[in-house]
Amino acid sequence: MRPITTLLALSFLGATVAHAEMKLTSKDLTPGKPMANAQVFNGFGCSGKNISPHLAWSGAPAGTKSFAVMAYDPDAPTGSGWWHWTVFNLSADAAEIATGASGEKKLPAGAVEGRTDFGASGYGGACPPEGHGPHHYQFTVYALSQDKLPLDENAPAAMVGFFVRANALDQATIEVTYER
Repeated sequence: MRPITTLLALSFLGATVAHAEMKLTSKDLTPGKPMANAQVFNGFGCSGKNISPHLAWSGAPAGTKSFAVMAYDPDAPTGSGWWHWTVFNLSADAAEIATGASGEKKLPAGAVEGRTDFGASGYGGACPPEGHGPHHYQFTVYALSQDKLPLDENAPAAMVGFFVRANALDQATIEVTYER
């Protein structure tokens, strides 16, 4: 069969044609490896540099109108995990966030950082309780069907998560660990 005929046959049979898989990479985070001290929180007994990591993404699906990035620790002993970073209203032509962009006004134009579980807007690095074992930090970029979420820098992470997931077309994650 010719390629177009194959696609039509698959479509007729109810099969879907695969799109490019969304990917997330970082110069600062290595999947499955411990987080560097540069991305560790400075406070709560931790003495990291609290520098937001570089993140770059590709392969967003057709129809993507904006992106959001969320960083989360599901192992935090809170009953609901711990939100370390939310960035939303990244334009559809954005493809990365530079190292140290949080708090330095280096985010792509129009991007907004919501509140973390540390109680402030901006990046808050890893800082699990001592002796609690390794925690897993999930950095996820979401391709969204909306140009802008109706939120500002005071939006709590759970609310950002609600709007992000309600409008997500695709996502990609890097997971790293940290313990002390």
